[in-house]
Amino acid sequence: MPVEINSPLGKIDVAEEVIARIAGAAAMEVFGLVGMASRKALKDGFAELLKKDNLSKGVVVRNENNEVNLDLHIIVSYGTKISEVAGNVQSRVRYTLQQQLGIEVTTINIYVQGVRTDLEL
Repeated sequence: MPVEINSPLGKIDVAEEVIARIAGAAAMEVFGLVGMASRKALKDGFAELLKKDNLSKGVVVRNENNEVNLDLHIIVSYGTKISEVAGNVQSRVRYTLQQQLGIEVTTINIYVQGVRTDLEL
């Protein structure tokens, strides 16, 4: 169900997929975030890291009673403070959606699906 934006010139319908893509791209700009995770269940205890083309698959957009709610499934970098990364993702996504689409997001729920370590020696 598209999100409806009313302007003085008329009505604009924004598809949930568009909101999910913008939210995913905005989240990827946050330091400490490795990527978006698949919403599907974990496979053998590991979250599936999504490629840049599929960032929207880690985002769930719900439009209920003219309120937009988001669920973001993320993977963070080892050694970063998870609560800081999650808070920064929430702030960045909320700001970006407000600036680009004029949409006020009611809630942004963050689900940390995994921690990625770089084992380069």
